[in-house]
Amino acid sequence: MSFFSNFQSDKCPGNITGNPLNGLNEKICIQVKRVFDACIMQNQQDDVAVTLYDFYPQNPTYPLTFTSARSSSTKGTISNLAIDRLQDRPNCARVQCTVTIPIEVLYTDANGVEGFAKSQLTVNEDVILFIPQPSVMPYAVESVVSFVAPEGTYVNETTMTVSGCLTVILKVVMEVELLVPSYGYCAIPPCQEYTHEICTGFFELPLYPQGSCNPPRSR
Repeated sequence: MSFFSNFQSDKCPGNITGNPLNGLNEKICIQVKRVFDACIMQNQQDDVAVTLYDFYPQNPTYPLTFTSARSSSTKGTISNLAIDRLQDRPNCARVQCTVTIPIEVLYTDANGVEGFAKSQLTVNEDVILFIPQPSVMPYAVESVVSFVAPEGTYVNETTMTVSGCLTVILKVVMEVELLVPSYGYCAIPPCQEYTHEICTGFFELPLYPQGSCNPPRSR
């Protein structure tokens, strides 16, 4: 079983039925990463030149034929961060940064050998976000990224151009100790192991066949 596999308990995650106050028994302090603000940008990147490195297998035979490319991590690297608070919008600021997305480029070399190489895509963002007031605990700007490129062209031994779909989520976060209402600890159900029952249906058959061939009745 699991939380969502026929496990009936009021001590597990799921939809609330009845009065949501039933079962609340304490206020607890949890250490979490609070998200103060976030925004998403999605656009199409066309004919972007990317530099290839760390080939596998090594020393492919050129030229290469592009197969596909996609981000190799959901976490982008932020650099050149600049935050300028807006005088006419309290708690808001202009956030400028460079986001670097790690990607993996798949190809086939001149001998038909499939391989891949690492690369990265760099984009500049300029957005407005809520920024908390100064405090002892510092905030941070993080990024969640995704890139998928179905089209690409070989340029030279270390360069390809790719075209694909890019998603960047910027978040203003802080590690905090947050007070939340609690229903207590979760009840963890035992796991339901997956089995491939090759005899399913066979064991359900009757041991002997049913019915008989009766002779026709005489008129």
